[in-house]
Amino acid sequence: MKKLIITVLLGMVLILAACGNESKTNSAAEDKKEINVGFGVGTYEDQFRKGILPILEEKGYKVNIKTFSQNMQVNPAMQEGSIDASVFQSTAYMEGINEEKNMDMTGIAFIPSAPQGLYSKKHTSLDEVKDGTTVALPNDPVNQERAVRILEELGWVKVKSDAGITDFNLNSVEPDQYEIKFEVLDPAQILVSLEDVDYGVVNGNYIANAGKKITDALKIENTPKQHRNIVSINKKDKDTQWAKDLKAAYESSEFEEYINSESKYDGFILPEAWKNN
Repeated sequence: MKKLIITVLLGMVLILAACGNESKTNSAAEDKKEINVGFGVGTYEDQFRKGILPILEEKGYKVNIKTFSQNMQVNPAMQEGSIDASVFQSTAYMEGINEEKNMDMTGIAFIPSAPQGLYSKKHTSLDEVKDGTTVALPNDPVNQERAVRILEELGWVKVKSDAGITDFNLNSVEPDQYEIKFEVLDPAQILVSLEDVDYGVVNGNYIANAGKKITDALKIENTPKQHRNIVSINKKDKDTQWAKDLKAAYESSEFEEYINSESKYDGFILPEAWKNN
């Protein structure tokens, strides 16, 4: 009987020790002071380095910045755990990836977002469009749908009523006033490829990063909220202190002052949270 009691007590001690270790592990994950943040190519990394990083460092964080040459590389890095947060995608894009890759990301803050615009190096007016005009579009479904909506608003094309967003494709596009030819490219490549097409729909962060003005576009989109960029994290981390501090930094008056002091961000859509500052 004594042996049984001792065995039971030892088992309880081991269970309590395991629970204690798990609690310490969870607490360490929540209170960690070193985080990895991922970015695609563009101006959002520059926003972070100059406007957010100083705030986090003042709070004692060490931040490792990881930049990916293609946007499609960022979320897999989040899935495998090599980054804790990302700053490059919209809510609609994130939700599409969640479904496609069985991920569980969530947005914790809106960031100053650059609208898409229609640009050209060959033409100074939209009136020069005609049958056979070539337009470069982003190759990912969400940004492609946004781009085509600009052309739809101009009356160049029609979009079928059952067209999706996260699963959008050009089969949903029909001619309207013109027979447009599409060149589908990686979003980061469209700006440098404008000499090869008549027009191109460029994500505004690439425009700003190249030292150009968003307001120079021949047509700027009216960006829906679902297409405004966010800070993304895995949902399991949303209550961690580092995630709360990251959110607070993006919504702070210090970051607002930095963005407003830089002319390169003229034309960006500003976070609604700043209305409370």
